[in-house]
Amino acid sequence: MPPNYDELRKAVNRTSNWRVRLDAIEELGQWKHKRTIDVLLHRMNNDAVYKVVEAAHRNLIKFGEDVQLPPRNKFELIKDANKVFFRIKKSLPAGHTYEEYKEKLKNMRLDLYDTYEGDKGDEFDAWLENVWATASKK
Repeated sequence: MPPNYDELRKAVNRTSNWRVRLDAIEELGQWKHKRTIDVLLHRMNNDAVYKVVEAAHRNLIKFGEDVQLPPRNKFELIKDANKVFFRIKKSLPAGHTYEEYKEKLKNMRLDLYDTYEGDKGDEFDAWLENVWATASKK
């Protein structure tokens, strides 16, 4: 059992930082114990960022657990995210820039921003700019 188990358990539940969750998953993956396996199983089955899901799965396999990698979510990663994207755009003055939209989204809904940024990776900015550009057409 890792000496900092309680800290790691808290870290894997940080909804606004997928990188912290991923690091905690990797550290927990160094310690085969029922409690660490339980945490990894929960993250594998419940995390919105697929990189975290894959890391939990990989560590569980390493421990000899008989687990299947869940399918990647192809739709909204967070319930009603599209409504939030639209509301944030609508709350900004006419003629605002993409950068202003991006900053407001990050400030108001870091959990949402972080989840999609983690899921989209290098394509995040292009994806978010498209969400911004098409939000008024919905």
